[in-house]
Amino acid sequence: MNIDSFNLAAIDVGSNAARLLIKHINIDDDGNAEAVKLLFLRIPLRLGMDVFADGRISGEREREFVATMKAYRQLIKVYSVSDYRACATSAMRDSKNGKDIIRKIKDKAHIKLDIITGSEESRIIYDNHLSIISSEGSYLYVDVGGGSTELSFICDGERLYSHSFNIGTIRLLKNKVKREDIIKMKSEINQITVGREDIKIIGSGGNINKLYRLASKKSTLDYLPVDTLQEEYDTLSRLSVEERMAKYGLKPDRADVIVPAAEIFLHIAAGAHAKKILVPNLGLADGIINEMMRKKL
Repeated sequence: MNIDSFNLAAIDVGSNAARLLIKHINIDDDGNAEAVKLLFLRIPLRLGMDVFADGRISGEREREFVATMKAYRQLIKVYSVSDYRACATSAMRDSKNGKDIIRKIKDKAHIKLDIITGSEESRIIYDNHLSIISSEGSYLYVDVGGGSTELSFICDGERLYSHSFNIGTIRLLKNKVKREDIIKMKSEINQITVGREDIKIIGSGGNINKLYRLASKKSTLDYLPVDTLQEEYDTLSRLSVEERMAKYGLKPDRADVIVPAAEIFLHIAAGAHAKKILVPNLGLADGIINEMMRKKL
């Protein structure tokens, strides 16, 4: 018999898209919680296209942003959500007019939007994946976004390292990532993983999920081999954005960022000498809801 049930919502405003996730939570007599997804909506706002080129969000994209948040607020009401949290990441961290836009969103959409640090973003997503990490072995958790890449290194159940790099898919597309930045990231990964064998990467983000699904169409896979990812990168990078859309059915906002995402994962795998990428379908929005849920237990 359930002693409590309620709905929770999370809004994740990334550099490429804004996502709304609503889950129904059931808590039984023993205090165990079960979460069921009710709604997931993704709008490709692409804030990073403005921010990483001009340092600020344009008027047109700002209007789209506010309209999206108004729509999300209405859906939160429709689903009788008892609590929510809205978080913004890399693009909003870097935007010169980010704080002004947050005030407008609060006034016009009645959404309180938190700009979270790279370290908090990394912690929320890492905590969300604890259930799939074995108490033995070495794992490199990797979340590749439009503006940043979050890394955590876990050995025998203990997190030894966590860092947020300003290396993301849209930054790469806008030529805002220097070669030295990539070299520094690979060197740091190599240093923290030296002497560790059979390191498995846990990949997070829409791009690695899409790459995994594309590879799984050819053969049944429990994980994404790095060699297979390299083959996908070689194939996709030779195609134009339009050709990727036509051949693989990719949406425009996925077709351009999927190649730089694969490139980032390949750099990380090379730094860690990793051969396998595990791809659970969990993101920041799931982590936000899990964190709210734990506080209610």
